[in-house]
Amino acid sequence: PKEEPAPAPAAEEPPAPEHPPAAEQPTAPSDKPAPVPTAEATPAPEEGPPAEPQTTAAEPKPEKPKEEPPSCPLSLAVEEVSENSVTLTWKAPEQTGRSGLDGYVLEICKDGSTEWTAVNKEPFLSTRYTIQDLSSGEKIHARVKAVSASGAGVPATLEQPVLIREILQLPRIRMPRHLRQTYVRRVGDAVNMMIPFQGKPQPKVIWTKGGQPLDTSRVNIRNTGKDTILYIREAQRSDSGKYELAVQINGAEDKATLDIRVIEPPSPPQNLKLVDVWGFNVALEWTPPSDNGNSEIKGYLVQKSDKKSGKWFTALERCSRTSCTISDLIIGNTYSFRVFAENACGLSEKAAVTSGVAHIKKTKTAYQPEKIPQRDMMEPPKFTQPLTDRTTTRGYSTHLFCCVRGFPQPKIIWMKNQMEIREDPKYIAMIEQGVCSLEIRKPSPFDGGIYTCKAVNPLGEASVDCKLDVKGKM
Repeated sequence: PKEEPAPAPAAEEPPAPEHPPAAEQPTAPSDKPAPVPTAEATPAPEEGPPAEPQTTAAEPKPEKPKEEPPSCPLSLAVEEVSENSVTLTWKAPEQTGRSGLDGYVLEICKDGSTEWTAVNKEPFLSTRYTIQDLSSGEKIHARVKAVSASGAGVPATLEQPVLIREILQLPRIRMPRHLRQTYVRRVGDAVNMMIPFQGKPQPKVIWTKGGQPLDTSRVNIRNTGKDTILYIREAQRSDSGKYELAVQINGAEDKATLDIRVIEPPSPPQNLKLVDVWGFNVALEWTPPSDNGNSEIKGYLVQKSDKKSGKWFTALERCSRTSCTISDLIIGNTYSFRVFAENACGLSEKAAVTSGVAHIKKTKTAYQPEKIPQRDMMEPPKFTQPLTDRTTTRGYSTHLFCCVRGFPQPKIIWMKNQMEIREDPKYIAMIEQGVCSLEIRKPSPFDGGIYTCKAVNPLGEASVDCKLDVKGKM
């Protein structure tokens, strides 16, 4: 039964290709026992065929505008070489066009031949490619070009042919840490730099300065299997610059740059002027030196000299500006001033000296005493601390205290039971800083009673009382 329906659609093949919809084709074999769907499918293709040729004919008519091909790839270099292969790397071109890159095509040519052979059949988008199946010992030239819909661009070609042989160790420069920064030396000093490197077989060492070969009359280069030494016996300012070191093995290389700066003391400052003199002060101004000695000016050293002694003394160190004020000068003296410039190498050999001198004159000043307003200090006596009642024991000396103030200083009168105590050796009266005291030496019960302290001055008087009780011994 499966073989019988097979010839049935084969007989109806002529109308099938004219019928465009693909969805109806699987329905025909599904309805094999019923001839109705096949009969219905026949009129449908009559409308379909004219539509297909119209669309296919209209597509090739519009023409695309022509575009420029991409530019040349950048930085083509050898990354690795083995016994039968070489690996190349590059960077994308600056201009790729509106349609973008389709990829790159790599071509090689044997040394001595002019015939270039494509390595890859179809373009690829990677910027790294390994060429395989090369013969050991042969030299090849390589180039790569970018390809887009508008065509292939200008190829980038290796400058030197690549020798296909195994590199046991790629070249690598091991730059010492102190040489990664600017290497500074003074004029006349020796420059001696040793830079280690590695690579097998023996790498080729190339030194240049600013892209040009070194001046062998001034610079000596000594290379070994593991390092290279750059030596200058007496450095000059002209030896400053960037030195490039390249270590190469069969097209593979490593590069490093050294920045050498040879410095010397700067020239002296210019146009030193004595701007103003007032009181104990002097104002100076100057301009930077014409030659900074190939190093940034760190500051200025300002010195002064007294005409009497003739010696120079430092007034300011590391002055960052081109002006300053010198203070605390001595009255009656005459001063000269000079300024040195300073950079990383030190002070300038000479100094700029002021053409004139500064004479510190004595200024006449009239002493005017400060006027203090007069204040009435007169005050009648007033006790700030009264007497207090006391109890003492017979035969033990005791003291009575009180405090008084007043101006003029009041006269103090001590009384016992309203009787003034005069010159009696039993009593000792004292006053100090307004504190009044009365000492009663070895009192007896007869010495008890009311004691009064009376203060008197021309403005008035005041008094305080207390009670003293003397007990007998137990």
